[in-house]
Amino acid sequence: MAAFARCRVLFQLIRPQTSIIDGVSRSQDVLHSLISKRAHCVRHATFVGIRQYSSDVKSGDDLIVRYLDGDDSGIVVFGINRPKAKNAISKNLVKMMSEAMESIKKNNKVRSVILCSVVPGIFCAGADLKERAKMHQSEVGPFVTKARTLITELGNLPMPTIAAIDGAALGGGLEMALACDIRVAATSAKMGLVETKLAIIPGAGGTQRLPRTIGVSVAKELIFAARVLDGMEAKSFGLVNHAVEQNQSGDAAYLRALDLAREFNPQGPIAIRMAKLAINQGIEVDLTTGLAIEEACYAQVIPTKDRLEGLAAFKDKRPPRYKGE
Repeated sequence: MAAFARCRVLFQLIRPQTSIIDGVSRSQDVLHSLISKRAHCVRHATFVGIRQYSSDVKSGDDLIVRYLDGDDSGIVVFGINRPKAKNAISKNLVKMMSEAMESIKKNNKVRSVILCSVVPGIFCAGADLKERAKMHQSEVGPFVTKARTLITELGNLPMPTIAAIDGAALGGGLEMALACDIRVAATSAKMGLVETKLAIIPGAGGTQRLPRTIGVSVAKELIFAARVLDGMEAKSFGLVNHAVEQNQSGDAAYLRALDLAREFNPQGPIAIRMAKLAINQGIEVDLTTGLAIEEACYAQVIPTKDRLEGLAAFKDKRPPRYKGE
């Protein structure tokens, strides 16, 4: 019991001392350290305006980032744009996505991110094998590490992320989608971790995130068989949250993802970020530790102006106006 008491004291260290936003941005690093210490204790105890990430605006840019405005202000759309390569993951796409995520992860005005494709009929075909074939063997490992890091960074963004799968999401493409909080697919979409067909394994988190999403046994079956699912099959396995009939413009999943982002937008942004952090960290540990993580995250929202605004809006019977403060 004394060991648990010492662990509990650790949570007092992350109670906000300065800016709430600074506290939110630091909480993830603190909680990672905290989980490690807590585990040690347990063992001893027992498209409006286009913004592109390059110096010049080019129609061939691999990633197009849109900051929506008006009622959709706060929603950011990452659009993969490599039509000739079926949106395959290249060195340049990794670079551009990393820069884009770095620019938004500490921006408290960003409420949610939608990852989609600008190219009809394709989400992402996985690694760019043509580029890979030109790499020296010594270059392959470092590139895969960068791609894995990119997808981990996507999973660690503090705001909700939604993958809109309107076409094929194979290999690394599905791994990117798995790193998002929520997935929406068109019924006609195709998705699968197909690496075993090439005598390799999923190398950007697929062997870890797929079992956590749909269960170990089913994930093994799909990976061993390199099986490709359509949107409805993916929904039945729990791989995607929603499967929608494709429309004539080929963006049905994107439109459903936008509807979801619009549902998230009016809620308290700090509360959503802390809820995401509590869920993501808590699901990886035992229940007692998870509840302590929830307590620590709850402590971050108590001093916020948004919490007081929520109470005032409830009392006045009006919609709240949250500012992320």
